[in-house]
Amino acid sequence: MFDFSHLSASVVFSNLPWFLLALAASNVLLQKFKPGLSKIPGPQLAAFTDLWRLLEAWGRRPELAHQKLHAKYGDVVRLGPNLVSISDLKAVKEVYGYNSTYIKSDFYPVQRAVANGKSLESLFNATDNKFHARIRRGIASTYSVSNVINFEPLVDSTISTFINELDTRYVDKEGAAGICDFGTWLHYFAFDVIGELAFTERLGFLERAADVEGIISNLGTILTYFSVVGQMPWLDRVLMKNPIRMWMSAHGIGQKAAPIPAFAAKRIFERVSAKDSVAPSGSKSDLPPDILDRFLLLKEKDPEFFNDKLILGLMVGNVFGGADSTAITLRTVFYHLLKSPHTMKALLGELDGAEFSRDDGIARWNEARQLPYLTAVIQEALRLHPAIGLPLERVVPTQGLQVGEYFLPAGTVVGASAWVLHQKESLFGAKCEDFRPERWIEASEQLRLDMNNAMFAFGMGNKECLGKSISFLEMYKLIPTLLKRYKLSLADPEAEWKIENTFFVKQTDFYVRLQRRSEGET
Repeated sequence: MFDFSHLSASVVFSNLPWFLLALAASNVLLQKFKPGLSKIPGPQLAAFTDLWRLLEAWGRRPELAHQKLHAKYGDVVRLGPNLVSISDLKAVKEVYGYNSTYIKSDFYPVQRAVANGKSLESLFNATDNKFHARIRRGIASTYSVSNVINFEPLVDSTISTFINELDTRYVDKEGAAGICDFGTWLHYFAFDVIGELAFTERLGFLERAADVEGIISNLGTILTYFSVVGQMPWLDRVLMKNPIRMWMSAHGIGQKAAPIPAFAAKRIFERVSAKDSVAPSGSKSDLPPDILDRFLLLKEKDPEFFNDKLILGLMVGNVFGGADSTAITLRTVFYHLLKSPHTMKALLGELDGAEFSRDDGIARWNEARQLPYLTAVIQEALRLHPAIGLPLERVVPTQGLQVGEYFLPAGTVVGASAWVLHQKESLFGAKCEDFRPERWIEASEQLRLDMNNAMFAFGMGNKECLGKSISFLEMYKLIPTLLKRYKLSLADPEAEWKIENTFFVKQTDFYVRLQRRSEGET
């Protein structure tokens, strides 16, 4: 037997730091040489620690690093000790396809809001596939194209308000008074649309020309936290969702409720209290049931599953994901049309030649979506500047995943990024870095189908964003409405906007002037 009697406590404790250091070093080396991943190329630091990707996220432009790495190494890149980024379309379809059994990684629970000491799950951040599928089955019809067109009057109402505010504040004004922070106003529009669709109540961004209750600012803080801490998810359990903070939240101690959950909870309480299936005030009974109405009907049918906590989480998810993503694409459309005058001229020619039946100038969904160049512009904006700028992480199941020459074992976290996929010339043709709507017009029917099948702006397969139809409804209506009504010009044609990736790749410093436009004017 071994005799340790000669080892005193002082000797043991004096050597403890060295033992812990050796243990940590061995763990780092095990990460680096993890079976199946050790030969995958990528940044050296990333093979040892997730600190590399955390620092890239902290720098606010990780998508550029991912693009450069894939351009250098190909379809498979190691971004962390257990994270692999892929851009092979066959593998991407296996991971994200309709029959996929891949679960979401620990990256997603970091995004969950906390209310009353509980972590709020939504369709986006749910990691259990059966739970996710049950939610999706329940709410999918709410977001179907056939139902979304019923929301058109609500979008019309917000567009009318938007136009009135632009007319009053900026149109045909000279000097500084005529400079519009267009990127911010598009954000206000997207938030107010979500308010109308979700609660039949605009949040008030447009009328107030301000960040109502600090919702946008707070969401920006949340996204910054989510995008950075999500690279090392265990940090969230230490920083935000530790037992002490959760207990304090449950007892309302020392923590102000975040504005989005607070707003959603108040609207739900008002709706339930009023027992009105359309709107709390009963004043909008001529409008279609909104998203909250439909979710409360699910609660009536299945109160155990669609309970108050889940309903709140789903409504928060609507606001969380619905506004930013649409605003980003709208900014991309208008910015690149203004930076590429020939594309603006082509689109205006199509719009002027089209017949729109409404007297108030607001485009109808079923008319606008028939326009091929407008469709090409929207698709190209989604391709060039997708809203989400990080890999959508999934966990490789038991059977493993073959990607080219590499076999990724079970438990590996794998992810694809639209910012990488959409830059592949093998998928989208030459000059992928350019805004060129013509690629969608000139392509053969088969190539156009292939490009559409490779698009990843809304995800893919059984976890594709359900709000996709709502986003298209907004874009197909607002873009032609504004372009037919106004002549837009950049306030400073030489200036470039600023971009920041905090999961959503948002743009700022997009300033324009607006003048009333005559038909045929470019």
